[in-house]
Amino acid sequence: METAIKDIHFEKLLNKALKNGGDFSEIYIERKQGTSIVSEARRIERYVSTTENGVGLRVVIGDKSAYAHTNDLSTLDELADTVAAAVKKGAFDSTIALEKRPVRDMVLSSIDPTGVGSEKKIEMVNRAGERAWGFDPSVVQVRVMYGDGVRQVLVANSRGFIVEDRRDSIVFVVQGVVAKGSLMETGYEPVGGARGFELLDEVPPELIAERALSRAVQTLHARRAPAGTMPVVLSSESGGTMVHEAIGHGLEADLAGEGLSVYSGQIGNRVASDAITVIDDGTIRGLRGSMGYDDEGNPSTRTVLVENGILKTYLTDFITSMKFGLPLSGNGRRESYRNRPIPRMSNTMIQPGILSPEDIIAKAGKGVFVKKMGGGQVNTVNGDFVFNISEGYLIENGRIGEPIRGATLIGNGPKILKSIEYVGNDLGFGIGTCGKDGQGVGVADAQPTLLIPEITVGGEIGAQPSAA
Repeated sequence: METAIKDIHFEKLLNKALKNGGDFSEIYIERKQGTSIVSEARRIERYVSTTENGVGLRVVIGDKSAYAHTNDLSTLDELADTVAAAVKKGAFDSTIALEKRPVRDMVLSSIDPTGVGSEKKIEMVNRAGERAWGFDPSVVQVRVMYGDGVRQVLVANSRGFIVEDRRDSIVFVVQGVVAKGSLMETGYEPVGGARGFELLDEVPPELIAERALSRAVQTLHARRAPAGTMPVVLSSESGGTMVHEAIGHGLEADLAGEGLSVYSGQIGNRVASDAITVIDDGTIRGLRGSMGYDDEGNPSTRTVLVENGILKTYLTDFITSMKFGLPLSGNGRRESYRNRPIPRMSNTMIQPGILSPEDIIAKAGKGVFVKKMGGGQVNTVNGDFVFNISEGYLIENGRIGEPIRGATLIGNGPKILKSIEYVGNDLGFGIGTCGKDGQGVGVADAQPTLLIPEITVGGEIGAQPSAA
């Protein structure tokens, strides 16, 4: 944090914000430094290096809050007056004495990306681009994206604590488009986390490009996917799209508490089969959704959301914790100092089981094997979803067969989770940026290999898999 922050009288500002009443006040200070590089059409289209500082000040009363922000630390007194003016009830009469909480480091980094020169970063992007363009004659478009950042946050709260947290991050993405006549397919491969620049030595740019383009080329030449209701095996490599979209958002307390989730009012009830345990864990070092403290200054936690099919709790921030009488889970997150915190996932996963992936595929007999999931959408109110399959294969006679293209999965989250009996002993992670209420935050998600015994696959009528 900058030297000027040492001169801030946090207790005075917190008291000033509460001069007209309120349950608590909070100061959130953020400093971000980072780089963004985009390559398209065989050249660097954008190189942006930024440094940004800002502060947000919030007063909470009941389930409402007044919030103001600025990038000028000299105006903090006026900011406190602004949020105080929005509160017209009661008086906060407690003494504010701040205790500094210990640092909890969730970053795995040996090379600070902000200390790496621009030439080296551009070299990495160009290496990926060259490999992608040269991968196959069918390649018609390549986009390489690199991003890094160091985000330092400080949170002081009238409940009596002050914390600091540092979140280093790096993301490297290759997206390629291939074409054959009028047919086009896209391959996409992201790598990243709460890591340092050494990640690109562990997973070289050329390898990221090869993964993206091999997926696109294979799909381009694949047969059309079958259509109908059939067994589907989700690979652990498919990422955690299912857990994130089909259940994760519905377990965020603002949605669940307001009746906007299919899981509203279901704590203590069965929402999945005995084989399913769902956890959100912000304490795993190096993952994209990890943090020492959330953006309200609460320690990140390992929260068991669903245990052997029974819904245990929701993901909370301060307001939803108070409003619905739930424990704080350390999931109050915000995109930047310009935003109020809201309940968000961190690293969400379905816990592994005991079966090998091969055993699960054999139990399916026939159907579809999903190695990589694409995008999709879910209705949190009723749990209905549609997901694209970016890399899929037929399952024939209990084994993985030929690749397919143009497939989607259409189903209902709670129904699917209640039907899953066979869970693999592996676990694979994916990364992403989760959007909600106009805010984007980094997340990770994971799942083992899963057998969905029956789900609708959207594809081509008549292209059914062979009988087992």
